[in-house]
Amino acid sequence: MTEKIALVTGAGSGVGRAAAVALMRAGWTVALVGRRADALEAAAMEGEAGRSMVLPADVSQPAAVDAAFAAVEQAHGRLDLLFNNAGMGTPAVPIDELSVEQWMAVVGVNLTGSFLCARSAFALMRRQAPGGGRIINNGSISAYAPRPGSVAYTSTKHAITGLTKSLSLDGRPFNIACSQIDIGNAATEMTERMAAGVPQANGSMMVEPRMDVRHVADMVVHMAGLPLDANVQFVTVMATRMPFIGRG
Repeated sequence: MTEKIALVTGAGSGVGRAAAVALMRAGWTVALVGRRADALEAAAMEGEAGRSMVLPADVSQPAAVDAAFAAVEQAHGRLDLLFNNAGMGTPAVPIDELSVEQWMAVVGVNLTGSFLCARSAFALMRRQAPGGGRIINNGSISAYAPRPGSVAYTSTKHAITGLTKSLSLDGRPFNIACSQIDIGNAATEMTERMAAGVPQANGSMMVEPRMDVRHVADMVVHMAGLPLDANVQFVTVMATRMPFIGRG
């Protein structure tokens, strides 16, 4: 095979956009999935011509996920990589100030969406010929250490680690590898507030360093390019001086 097919969720902005563009430039054909068609089209234009397909979809909706993966299978017949990246958070508030609707929205995208996409990818990778593929989940440093007032985001990101481990185990008989990339303070729209100062575990406010999101994209490309008999199981890519080691 010469054509390598990837699907990236949350591909319209931030880490997903950077990873999708980097994969295209590395020779992958990428299906870009996200809620906003205009943002996906703009991301596709940054990559190599003819190496993308734009699939607007809400990953929290099973029918939308099924339709996106069916479109990839119809167009290319296979899938070699899923970057399970789509995610969202909430304002930093104590748990009793977080509405049930906010909780359900975060769980729907971060956890249920990751499950739905992994489920569809696994099924396609299992039945295609030759079989196998790779799933990379976007975990986050919050999969290990929470920020104040982040119960929904932190809970889902801890759950992603369980999803990664289960997929890694269940994928063995089918040559399906699963990895997790945990990202700390990549410079995207989501982390712009870091430049103004964010709450710390000791009650203070602190401006936090950020890093270029391209470093994350480069790591995704590296992980994706490994043969299926090798795997980066867990990797953390972070701004060197951000508060994580020793946080709190």
